[in-house]
Amino acid sequence: MNTAVTYADIYLRLSIEEANNGESGSIINQRNIIQQYCEDNNITIVREFVDDGFSGSNFERPGFKSLLAHIDTGVVNTVITKDLSRLGRDMTESSYYAETYFPEHGIHYIAISDGFDSNETNLMAPFQFAMNDVYLRDTSRKIKQVLNQKRNKGEYCACPPFGYMRNPSDSTSLIPDPKTAPIVQHIFELATSGKSAHYIANQLTDEGYITPLKYRALFRDNFCDKGAARATDTWNHTTVKRILKNQVYLGHTVLGKTKKASLKSKKKISVPKEDWIVHYNTHTPLVTQETFDEAARFIGMNTKSWAKNEKTRISVFNGIVFCESCGSALCSCGSVYKGEREKYWYLSCLNIPKRSPHHCENGARIKYSDLCEIVKSELNQFIDLSKEDIDEIIKAASKKDRSEVYQDSKDNLQSIEKRIKDIDRIILKLYNDNSNGLIDDEQLSKALKALSKESANLKDRADKIRNRNVAVNDEADGYKAFFSMIEQYNHIEELTPEIVRAFIERIEIGKKELPDGYTVATHDIPYKQNIKIVYRFIGNISEIERSFNEKELKTAV
Repeated sequence: MNTAVTYADIYLRLSIEEANNGESGSIINQRNIIQQYCEDNNITIVREFVDDGFSGSNFERPGFKSLLAHIDTGVVNTVITKDLSRLGRDMTESSYYAETYFPEHGIHYIAISDGFDSNETNLMAPFQFAMNDVYLRDTSRKIKQVLNQKRNKGEYCACPPFGYMRNPSDSTSLIPDPKTAPIVQHIFELATSGKSAHYIANQLTDEGYITPLKYRALFRDNFCDKGAARATDTWNHTTVKRILKNQVYLGHTVLGKTKKASLKSKKKISVPKEDWIVHYNTHTPLVTQETFDEAARFIGMNTKSWAKNEKTRISVFNGIVFCESCGSALCSCGSVYKGEREKYWYLSCLNIPKRSPHHCENGARIKYSDLCEIVKSELNQFIDLSKEDIDEIIKAASKKDRSEVYQDSKDNLQSIEKRIKDIDRIILKLYNDNSNGLIDDEQLSKALKALSKESANLKDRADKIRNRNVAVNDEADGYKAFFSMIEQYNHIEELTPEIVRAFIERIEIGKKELPDGYTVATHDIPYKQNIKIVYRFIGNISEIERSFNEKELKTAV
């Protein structure tokens, strides 16, 4: 490139406080001044970069970043702004770019109105940078005063929450948004029925409801391309919890919950609840106080009190019942009909949903009460055996070689325990990364879910290895240990998690086998289902094929 010719990029900036609708007159004014200067000085303008509506308090601006990237191509040798304040108002960073960064990259920087030229000695530059910084601080102070006045009057001076929109006749008040208010009400409805935040998030995703961020990106706010790209169709449980805890849906205006860490920081920090500014009954509520409190009661239950939730189905088979087809765990599901919950309670393969990344075509599903009756019946049959029957079984078992039954070695147990410790360290690091802003809440939640599941499975395997090390040296020892536990019971009336785990290591449920010519189980079509029970010490002594009749299950399927 011929250095005798000046090729310049021009940069225009206007703060959000000064900006009008669309491209403001000030941007046009900056452009006209720079273009005239370039004509008068025989400077060729290569590209124009604009940040309209961006504060000069920091340099995290898309237009400015694009300018720096274009400079690196070597196409231009000059950068021009109307004045130093257009480059930025932060004294330290503005001085760095004007007096250090640009010269070190071979760029001649000119601020026309301030007479700043990086190729010259600029005696007044320190004062100019300082005055721009003072202006920034003074503007920030005035804005805070205005916002505080509006907050104290109960005027809504924040981004309208999901479910509301600004009142067209009064921009300082809220009215329900007809597009999103029903979604918020649906969320509270699900929460008051006892659903967890994770369940609600998955349900909203499956039902195709638009997420708050995507709604803002598509229909309400002016997002940059990078910001719009963050909007997804997948609901997050954190978003659900945030909605369920927000008093704005009771018709109250709650402001000042967060504040900027400092003038030049983008990070927001929480404000103590007692310092929030709250005004009651300022707009139309979307839910009643009763609904809000009921939702908070269920969602707020922590792990220890979760079992006390009367609307939660708690299976005695948690962690030991699996799908025969894909090996996935079976989880509780079902519906409530005429107030009955137990009657419509099922255990279902986690991979049955089409959205599952490991969708199971033959996913198992069984009525919870049926499985309870089967297991209870099996155990009571063992209990009812006579001493002579038990002795005969042990005698027959003593003739078999158990040397190859349990192959888990000490080395395998050590490797499992090492991996569990590694996972604990990884989880601790993830929490630290999240608190330091290196990963967001959604990334943390996904990682914790995967690691927690892996840790639980490893601990289960480790427990089984330890249990198998009770010196069960042959088949007879296994049966002796099993029947010695059986002797502690006269009859099992009701299954408990303790009873199930004392006797059973694993249960596998097969798919429904329908009669020839049928592809779907209806209310009057019987079906068969294979159930494999692996007992502690004695393993799987038989596979049970049970027959069921859908007619007896009413509308549960």
